[in-house]
Amino acid sequence: MSEEMRRDESIYLMGEEVAEYNGAYKASKGMLDEFGPKRVIDTPISELGFAGIGVGSAMNGNRPIIEFMTFNFALVGIDQIINNAAKMRQMSAGQFNIPIVFRGPTASAGQLAATHSQAFESWYANCPGLKVVVPSNPKDAKGLLKASIRDDDPVIFMESEQMYGDKGEVPEGEYTIPIGVAEIKREGTDVTIVSFGKIIKEAYAAAEKLDSEGISCEIIDLRTVRPMDHETILESVKKTNRLVILEEAWPFGNVATEITYQVQQKAFDYLDAPIIKLNTADTPAPYSPVLLQEWLPNSEDVIAAVKKVLYK
Repeated sequence: MSEEMRRDESIYLMGEEVAEYNGAYKASKGMLDEFGPKRVIDTPISELGFAGIGVGSAMNGNRPIIEFMTFNFALVGIDQIINNAAKMRQMSAGQFNIPIVFRGPTASAGQLAATHSQAFESWYANCPGLKVVVPSNPKDAKGLLKASIRDDDPVIFMESEQMYGDKGEVPEGEYTIPIGVAEIKREGTDVTIVSFGKIIKEAYAAAEKLDSEGISCEIIDLRTVRPMDHETILESVKKTNRLVILEEAWPFGNVATEITYQVQQKAFDYLDAPIIKLNTADTPAPYSPVLLQEWLPNSEDVIAAVKKVLYK
């Protein structure tokens, strides 16, 4: 964010505790000192209000970054996101671009209970006019966030509280990743595993264990939910002939459902087994750590699904 704000004075950050407190998760540490209170703006607890201010200012030539403390709280401001940010370009016949990024954590982050553990990627991806980005590592987070800030359309940029402490190699300076391009994180020949966000770590753990058993997993990180890179998935399925999808979301009508449809529509003859999708349990997230562990899909679930599609 700081690199982009140094490059373009029309960019500013606004949200709860982003300034004086350096961000609820310290994501904006030092930014108030560098850019001042006109470009790093603390807000009241009013997501509807500051989301609307962001949309209006984007219509007037600014490029706001609106931080939600979590996307659970974005539900309070979802009218501005869906009915204004996503639709304004079409409704104005192209007179207004809305170059705005709504960013913050998604999905569960431990014992935060039912109203603070929800994954809304498929909700936002369902709305034309929005781009939905969900990085899974520091390198991708930088490249995708810079691309999102520079994009002339509204972008939903979804992170995770549990990944803010993750460490990894990050390119310095100018570095962007195109929105809408998935990446094969691990080459394999026996089965394709598609995932995104922090839950993909369970796929990596499963692949390591399966490799020791002679099973080769290809792992695709979507990185962007919308626009979705169907071609990378389809080419992989044509090679492996089997597909498991891992997603931290409720099972009804989600991202995995859309991938399943696209694959059966465009690569049905290449499938040697039915597609399996792994999701959370079809309930609100429990508070109990024992129940939460059961509620979330894990590496053992991935291993079981891979062996099922391989008929082992």
